[in-house]
Amino acid sequence: MYTPAPGQVPQPETPVLQAVPQPLDKPKAPAKSKNGDVGSFIQQCIALSSCLKELETQSHLIHLNYEGANFLGVHGFLKDQYESHLEQFDTLAEFIRSMDYLMPMCACGLKDACPQFQAVTSYKGNDMLATYYKNLEQTATLCKKLEPAAQKVGAIDIANYMADLVGQMFKAAWFIKATLRNS
Repeated sequence: MYTPAPGQVPQPETPVLQAVPQPLDKPKAPAKSKNGDVGSFIQQCIALSSCLKELETQSHLIHLNYEGANFLGVHGFLKDQYESHLEQFDTLAEFIRSMDYLMPMCACGLKDACPQFQAVTSYKGNDMLATYYKNLEQTATLCKKLEPAAQKVGAIDIANYMADLVGQMFKAAWFIKATLRNS
């Protein structure tokens, strides 16, 4: 709008019409390989990467909020864990990118891929650790299920990494269960 001269009647601006959005084409089906469904496999990998990111956040927050007689040991262990989960997430995401697929662009999109993840609901040390070890075991089980799918699509590097992750997850869960048995 402009400022009118004295005695001049203001003239309204012509409204700008916006184009009506057109519906987008439906997404294409995921790529298929000779040996299996690569797109479905990648979606499972993204779900696993989401769980790894959630484990990183959960272990970091427990690391900060844990209180108990064994604080120093648990604090140090969880620091190693959240650093390890970040590395695991990064490695898996790089495998996904090496297969020419994209990762979600935000935490919301990533979190949606792992709805079965259990949240910590208590500030009691034993409750926090119990929730964390259950999530570790659940994620290890997901890795076990993903390993044959990786073999099926010919992603032997990812299959080998799944075996490594299973060992790391169950070992960490064992350490936590052993800690909880003595408290």
